[in-house]
Amino acid sequence: MNRLWAGFASAVVVSLAVPSLAYANSNPPGLLSSLTAPMTRLLGLSGAGPGSAANHTSNSNLARSGLEMKPLSKMVSSLPALNSTAPTPSALNLSHLRTNPSSQSTPSNPAVPNSTPQNSGTQASASKWTPEPAKYGIVEQSNVPIRMSDGTVLMADVYRPANLSTGQAAAGKFPVILTQTPYRKSGPLTIQGGDGYYPYLIKRGYINAIVDVRGTGSSQGTWKFLGPREVQDGVELVNWCAHDLQGSNGKVGLAGASYLGINQLLIAGAVGKDSPLKAIFPVIAGNDLYRDTAFQGGIPDTEFSLPWLGLRAGLDMLPSDNTVNDPVGAAQVAMQHAGSLLSFDAPFLTGIETGGSASYDGTWWQQRAPRNALQNIVANGIPAFMVGGWFDLFQRGEVLNYSGLQNAWDGRSVRAPMTANQPVTGRYQLVMGPWYHLTATVGQKLQELQLEWFDTWLKNEPTGMADTPTPLHLFELGSQKWVNTNRYPMTQGQVQTYYFGPGRTGTAVSINDGSLTSSRPATMSGSDMVAWTGVTTPLGRQSEQWSMGASTYLLQMAGLPPLPNTQDDRGFEAAGLTYTTKPFPRPEVLAGPIDASIYATSTTTNAEFVVTVEDVAPNGQAYPLTSGALLGSFRTLDPSLSWRENGKLVLPYHPYTQVSEKPVVPGKITCYDIEVFPTFEEVHPGHRLRITITTSDTPHLTPTLVQTQQLAGGVYRIERTSPFPSHVNFTLASPSDFASSAVSWGPSGS
Repeated sequence: MNRLWAGFASAVVVSLAVPSLAYANSNPPGLLSSLTAPMTRLLGLSGAGPGSAANHTSNSNLARSGLEMKPLSKMVSSLPALNSTAPTPSALNLSHLRTNPSSQSTPSNPAVPNSTPQNSGTQASASKWTPEPAKYGIVEQSNVPIRMSDGTVLMADVYRPANLSTGQAAAGKFPVILTQTPYRKSGPLTIQGGDGYYPYLIKRGYINAIVDVRGTGSSQGTWKFLGPREVQDGVELVNWCAHDLQGSNGKVGLAGASYLGINQLLIAGAVGKDSPLKAIFPVIAGNDLYRDTAFQGGIPDTEFSLPWLGLRAGLDMLPSDNTVNDPVGAAQVAMQHAGSLLSFDAPFLTGIETGGSASYDGTWWQQRAPRNALQNIVANGIPAFMVGGWFDLFQRGEVLNYSGLQNAWDGRSVRAPMTANQPVTGRYQLVMGPWYHLTATVGQKLQELQLEWFDTWLKNEPTGMADTPTPLHLFELGSQKWVNTNRYPMTQGQVQTYYFGPGRTGTAVSINDGSLTSSRPATMSGSDMVAWTGVTTPLGRQSEQWSMGASTYLLQMAGLPPLPNTQDDRGFEAAGLTYTTKPFPRPEVLAGPIDASIYATSTTTNAEFVVTVEDVAPNGQAYPLTSGALLGSFRTLDPSLSWRENGKLVLPYHPYTQVSEKPVVPGKITCYDIEVFPTFEEVHPGHRLRITITTSDTPHLTPTLVQTQQLAGGVYRIERTSPFPSHVNFTLASPSDFASSAVSWGPSGS
């Protein structure tokens, strides 16, 4: 069994074992369950089937972690009397619903519908809107069957507003919030909508439908990871929510986090014009899954992706929610799900490990890239409010989704950088906080933002939320404040080049302790040596980021500080090369994407470079901000898709295709342009910026067996000479260039 399969199998075992931990002390939840349930619920590991939910109660641990109990599913027994058209055990037929053909084309200059609701003239950054109090209870209907156009039956749980006096479903029509999850729709706990369940919205007049995506949970079929058929299902489900779901007023919004956010973007690009889909709210959702998360620099991300695939497979081995009521159907579903292991998981993992098509950015990945849906989202007239994090799995892609949507609205390419004088619209907004993947879904503010956004577009309330001239809301690390701006990359700054120089500077305990200066090297000689190690110090910022911030989340829930290594990189730097600036004499804001261009030789036919950017305090603490990586054989640059400011490279774009791949020539000085993911931080006076270069990033990145064979034994010489000036391009701006926000857009931390 190869390494990927060993890790995959371990994750499957864990996914089957963890649910028992979440329930071990669950009535009421004790410390163990209050800490483990958030993780298990977000991953869908706490699915317990219909009838297991409890009343809406909470204790201090639940309140702190953002958890809420789901309602008594016994209330579902009253639903058939509501209307003669209430769903029956037979599947609802959606065979007449098809994707709008117009969604298949991408107009070069789409006409944007002028459908912004009338409002009071306030701005999202200082809105006078306040959330209404809860007016309803919640009534649940479990395991509603919905037949897709190809005959496959998907299963949904539907939560409706309930009359507080009678406990029955409230009279009237309501807009619908639809979520589609691969993590099982049913379970007793929720993390403020991270799993697709929105009690905050239901209590304020929304129906909430949660559907197990094809081949997962209780739904029939085989899972194909955001494939075209799954997107088609999403289009049909939007129409079902609008036209066939009892109590719907015909308006639909999409919501959810991570996978549940990515599929929103893909579906919104496919529904066509004049769809009942009126708005989306994707949280922590990617732009380009190959570059954002699955690979970095062409190297597989095994710390997140491999356990995630294993956990996903484990979830599909759990019994269907309706096993008791329909054991024969549940057995058939189980057999179909098991087939996914052979039809998808096995060839996918094997293909990556052996250098097959899945290891390159080809058609398979392009079909699943939300970036390719952005043009159609705007053409279809669907507004989007997005939430991301500077330490999220999709750190790279979240800001690119913002710039892409704004570009599409202005008739420009979704893949271009925004320009200094480009007009913007409040129809597309992004909140980018100091969060990991797990911590981004926690906080009262997120629920209020969702309510305001959906009230704006689904209820036509005059919130003023869409009127803001600054739809980009960023948390500034360092200063620990929120700012409102409008364009990405941030056009307020200037790109400044810092060159690698000799040491020792006395500021680092690295191999070389080199300098980083604004002066180009004048000498013809000068270099630093580093060997490929295959391993680095674990438990640092990278390890935490690519494990979704799991330990930080659990420590926050327990009222404890984060792990020390996530706040200080000095242990990580010891086995690498460092280049450090002099202390900054005045505050500067490091803003946006970063390019590190390294001239180097290798003794082998491949090379691995990992670049980390740190803020170094006067006491020596090296706070890690961001990182990037590149496998040398993928160094080919696509000039048409790379970003430059005043001729200086700031975002290198590599094709990562089999055609673009070329071996490293041993002994030849070669330029490697490394994309370092974006950040936004105020560098205080007396602080320094540092570049750390390592040759591995474990456990985050694990080269395939083919790549490992090419890397083994490699020794690299990093050049810092006049002909070969290794350097980094930072975009630096004045703090006064960014207006402080009157709104705190979410909790600080990380």
